Amino acid sequence: MESKAKVFGHPVHPMLVVFPLGLFATSFVFDLIRLGGGGQGFSTAAFYMIAAGIVGGLAAAVFGVVDFLAIPRGTRAKTIGAFHGIANVAIVTLFVFSWGIRYGDPDAANGGAILLSGIAVLLALVAGWLGGELVDRLGVGVDDGAHLDAPSSLSGRPASEKWTPPRPLEPRRV
Repeated sequence: MESKAKVFGHPVHPMLVVFPLGLFATSFVFDLIRLGGGGQGFSTAAFYMIAAGIVGGLAAAVFGVVDFLAIPRGTRAKTIGAFHGIANVAIVTLFVFSWGIRYGDPDAANGGAILLSGIAVLLALVAGWLGGELVDRLGVGVDDGAHLDAPSSLSGRPASEKWTPPRPLEPRRV
């Protein structure tokens, strides 16, 4: 099932999800470093990473919803997609609360804020697996007819066609 929201022939949602996932995970790592004796800068960086991750997560969600709505009802993909989406909403919500707790003093994240972030990161592992299940097992977001020798998405040719390698240059005769 092809994605309904594409840029340069590729689905937008998987392009965007890497940013909030990376920002959220790194913010949690920075919190752990701060707890382990790292400087206040780690808490401050985590605070701003969470804010950027929330914005990125909301942007990715828009395109995720577009693709989700195109999945036929009554399919396993629709069920998995629903769980994937709900998990991602929960992740962003947990990080919104974690960010809110830190808002008054970004340099000093407390245990509650860090606990919420940790739970959200663990949930992100589950949500990421569900997203992988949608793409790798159920073919959501994959071009119809995709195969190992499909032409470039920039070529304008359907994925079902066969890619042909460029001809080797012939030696110049002098």
